[in-house]
Amino acid sequence: MVGQSEPALYVRTYGEVRDILMERARHARNPMDYVPAAEAHAVLDRLGTLDRERWAQAFSAAAEPHFAAGLAAEDAGDRESARREYRAAFGLFRVARYPAPNSPAKRLAYRRSQEAYFKAAALAEPGVARVAMPYVGAQASGATIVGYLHRPLRAGTLPVVVQWGGIDSFKEDRRPEPYLAAGLAVLAVDMPGVGDAPIPGSETGEELWNGIFDWIAAEPGLDARRIAVVGASTGGYWAAKLAHTHRDRIAAAVTHGGPAHFAFAPDWIARAARGEYPFELAETLASAFGRTTAAEWLDYAPRLSLLDQGVLDRPSAPLLCVNGVDDSIFPIEDMYLLLRHGGAKSARFFPGGHMGHDPSLFPTIVTWIARELSRI
Repeated sequence: MVGQSEPALYVRTYGEVRDILMERARHARNPMDYVPAAEAHAVLDRLGTLDRERWAQAFSAAAEPHFAAGLAAEDAGDRESARREYRAAFGLFRVARYPAPNSPAKRLAYRRSQEAYFKAAALAEPGVARVAMPYVGAQASGATIVGYLHRPLRAGTLPVVVQWGGIDSFKEDRRPEPYLAAGLAVLAVDMPGVGDAPIPGSETGEELWNGIFDWIAAEPGLDARRIAVVGASTGGYWAAKLAHTHRDRIAAAVTHGGPAHFAFAPDWIARAARGEYPFELAETLASAFGRTTAAEWLDYAPRLSLLDQGVLDRPSAPLLCVNGVDDSIFPIEDMYLLLRHGGAKSARFFPGGHMGHDPSLFPTIVTWIARELSRI
């Protein structure tokens, strides 16, 4: 139940959500990156509801023929067609579980998206390896952290970019190509509370990365002295925190569109419900932090403030802050706050909304990381 001091959150109509996602499909933007736009439009025109089970079932039904076509093309030796079909299946299964796998049909869609992802990845070069890393810490002793390791086609001991997304974009959705092209290995993982992560998000969720960094240190061919971390959207929260809590284990960190303090205030949460996120923003954030409802998120979120936790004035690893100045999901003021506290940091802010979509975005991040790693 929402407390008297907490604002009621706006809930979008189906028509509003449909129009936002159709526009994203036209521009191949999250979560419609790999989705055939005409098929997405057809499903959205027919569906008429945000009911989680019906949503997942509708998009999964659109995905299955592509998966079957991929199998047939692969059997016929047509690798290019098979990969194209598997990627389309992955994209549709991904939308089926969007924004979070928080119902039975959505959870099934997520597993099917993983199957399609690996079918497509097996037909690509360089390939990807699924790795299992022992969890190190009290919260999930004996558990396993799943990651996807991408190695560039080059010899030698490799610096590593550990990257993860946010509340709706998991390790399967990460784009390793810009980093591989720069000669960097990429380890894609899930932040706490999403995908295959063994723990929910919490005030101490940074413990997840202990086992990841230990695994890199023990893995032949990877250079544990040259680790960069990149957290996107909500995942940027963890990158900013790790820059301070694990600065002895990383050489560079990037918070790409992440929150830090103001985003967790009830007034901002209410404002963001009317922003660019398509639907269920508060519920999906709640899901990533071990909660269920928007009311629970409103109650819990202030505890995550990095300012109130005393993190921001501690020494940090080199930290790059990146976002769009008009972000309506997480306020740009959170980035300014990071710059006002602790040691000197780097920043690049772009016109536009969440994440700062710009042709120079990834070149900026990759160039900065490569420069920082070259100092080691």
